Amino acid sequence: MRKNLRVRMPRQRPEERIRNFAEVALGYSAEGAREEASRCLICSPAPCKEGCPVGIDIPGFTLHIKEGRFDSALNLLWEKNNLPAICGRVCPQETQCEVQCILGKKGEPLAIGKLERFVADWGKSQNIKLKTPRPRPAKRGGQNSKLKNVKVAVVGSGPAGLTAAADLAKSGYRVTIFESLHFPGGVLRYGIPGFRLPKGVLDFEIEGIKRLGVEIQTNMLIGKVFTLKDLFEQGYKAVFIGTGAGLPRFLNIPGENLNGIYSANEFLTRVNLMKAHRFPEYDTPVRKGRRMAVIGGGNVAFDAARVAQRLEAEEVTITYRRSEQEMPARQEEIEHAKEEGVGIKLLTLPIRFLGDERGWVRGMECTRMRLGEPDESGRRRPLPIEGSQFMMEVDTVVVAIGQGPNPLLPSYTPSLKTTPKGHILVDKDGATSIPGVFAGGDIIPGEPTVIDAMGHGKRAAQAINKYLRRR
Repeated sequence: MRKNLRVRMPRQRPEERIRNFAEVALGYSAEGAREEASRCLICSPAPCKEGCPVGIDIPGFTLHIKEGRFDSALNLLWEKNNLPAICGRVCPQETQCEVQCILGKKGEPLAIGKLERFVADWGKSQNIKLKTPRPRPAKRGGQNSKLKNVKVAVVGSGPAGLTAAADLAKSGYRVTIFESLHFPGGVLRYGIPGFRLPKGVLDFEIEGIKRLGVEIQTNMLIGKVFTLKDLFEQGYKAVFIGTGAGLPRFLNIPGENLNGIYSANEFLTRVNLMKAHRFPEYDTPVRKGRRMAVIGGGNVAFDAARVAQRLEAEEVTITYRRSEQEMPARQEEIEHAKEEGVGIKLLTLPIRFLGDERGWVRGMECTRMRLGEPDESGRRRPLPIEGSQFMMEVDTVVVAIGQGPNPLLPSYTPSLKTTPKGHILVDKDGATSIPGVFAGGDIIPGEPTVIDAMGHGKRAAQAINKYLRRR
């Protein structure tokens, strides 16, 4: 084994996986995981820990894997991360913990995310579940003995809400999650396809959080069923808002209201949550286009394009207004999409959709772009090239250019201060303008990943604990 090259994780062959929704990456074997873990230099101090938003002891759990003590590795992971199987699959480790790895200076960094996934999957295979921590001994009538009667509400069951709920339950509070949909998981369930995050993995880790004593109430749209005021009147002493980003963004160009044009939210929700890819076995149809265009360059755009391939579209093309270097999607997802036959048309911006006599999209007029100076995002600004317009034949379009914060709860809570774009304003601890109300994830300013949202949940849980103990 060479220290500068990581152990490769096996995966389905492209010609096989485009015909199914099973997971692409197949996971390390125990031997492969131990071999990869043995590359770790066990640095002290460890720069990789600085890159982890939830502060996992990466050298510690890696050493346990190297020595074959997988149960110890799992327990160490659980100290900081209640969703390791999820994070090991969908978090951008390459720009967080792995980018800090010393091995990356002369070769490939340690495959931290893949090792995290291995340990979590090993625990699932052994049916080892997240354990309820032993309560701290407390004097009779003391503050700790009273915590079990203190109720905290969590609105939203995405990564921020699940993390906040788990950490609060570990601290001894009675926690209830209110989820608007009929299954918990938020964006983890409706936004990420099964070939990247299997629903069985998500369900297993949510069950672990429920074992901590967290109650989950589904079909509960807070803002409509109950307001924040109602929750406080029902005896909840604090509320965490993790309602995410549920408002799709559009291009606002002519023809965008034609039939056959989806937001990425609708397209992925129909397939991921409502099983539209198995119509008519399930009652939710989705258009299976012959020539599909997906507009955008992030992970959501690539998820939509790869779903379209599995729906047996003849031709799927991603159009992106910048170059590949500026794409925010993970490099791994870009490579997988190319292997699966997804076309990528760079430096291309749609400017108009054309329809047929029945009101269905049939074409997309685009203009070619060039890159100028960097903008506020740090990426080079795309500029149109005069006279470069051309037509693309399409019969289905998915617009995946980002999402805005879910507007429902703030719209029913005027005292909740928000930004002009609708994000809830919070301080460094996640506290909002309403005493006892905290927020995190996509509902606050910034563009957090799954692990960043989890970091928000941990931060808010700590702040809620301090707030309630002071009271």
